Amino acid sequence: MTTARTAHTAEAPQAVPASQAVPAPMRFRELVFGAACAAALRAAARLGVADALGDTPLAVEELAAAVKTEPKPLRRLLRALSCYGVFAERPDGTFTHTDMSRLLREDDPHSLRAIALWCTEPWTWDAWPRLDEAVRSGRNVVEELYGKEFFVYLNEDAPESADVFNRAMTTSSVQSARDVAEFLDLSGSSSVADIGGGQGHVVASLLEKHPALHGTLLDLPRVVENADPRLRAGGVLADRTRIVPGDCRVAVPVRADVYIIKNILEWDDDSTARTLRNVIGAGGPGTRVVVIENLVDDTPSMRFSTAMDLLLLLNVGGAKHTTESMTRRLTDAGLVIDDVRPVNAYLHAFDCHVPG
Repeated sequence: MTTARTAHTAEAPQAVPASQAVPAPMRFRELVFGAACAAALRAAARLGVADALGDTPLAVEELAAAVKTEPKPLRRLLRALSCYGVFAERPDGTFTHTDMSRLLREDDPHSLRAIALWCTEPWTWDAWPRLDEAVRSGRNVVEELYGKEFFVYLNEDAPESADVFNRAMTTSSVQSARDVAEFLDLSGSSSVADIGGGQGHVVASLLEKHPALHGTLLDLPRVVENADPRLRAGGVLADRTRIVPGDCRVAVPVRADVYIIKNILEWDDDSTARTLRNVIGAGGPGTRVVVIENLVDDTPSMRFSTAMDLLLLLNVGGAKHTTESMTRRLTDAGLVIDDVRPVNAYLHAFDCHVPG
């Protein structure tokens, strides 16, 4: 999800790539200590270190005073992160930003702070050690851990984590919505429906791109009640928008020329099949269906995508797709795939239609 910004590259030296002359045993040791890196990123995000550090290098004592920590352990945290290119230590002992550390700032347009927190929430530290159980059974481990389905657990027992999840998904959606809108050509269509579209950032971006287009956002009631302000009553796009609360796995009471299904077909196979069946039934013959997903065999983002794939196994028993598995699910549902292309470095679009 990151976009490199070369304007900052000259500010500080970057970490030496791990692949440069690192013996396999040491690289292995680094890998098994991966939790330390994740924990360090979470600590820096929670402490607000990146927000406290501006464009001027600061001594660790100044940073510690700003974020209310002890200087010595803060230096240890920053040195650990600088090994990965997150912050950089200068020869005089001060610390400065890098392209990576700026992504931890709240005000950065490419901020991944919410993502860093979501991927290191307390439940993840309970679930990861049970990955071998999930691999053996093919089922999630969260229900055994907490006695509840994952999202029920979040909303009932871990509201702070649920809030982090919502902020992380909003961040991801806002950042990818621009790429999706730029990628999709809807000039020949009069209506578009975003199915399971969260707060509606994708449909809002598409409506801004196509002034004659009308859009519908369908998602769960608790999600759409916080829809993008542009789409709600009084918003600049409200007169061209319909917001429909509902569960796409149950029904899709929406008629449109084009249906967009983005990053929701990673549940269990039954939920995926029901969603596709509902979309096809709502649209009818000739309808265009664009499915946008992360793939675990798209080279630029395989480390990220495969990690998310394992996390989905742990929490909901779901999976990211390969090109082949996504193709199979779409064709089994009755769709004809016309084209498959990358949207950006971590998303692919399957452009399909309902045969008539």
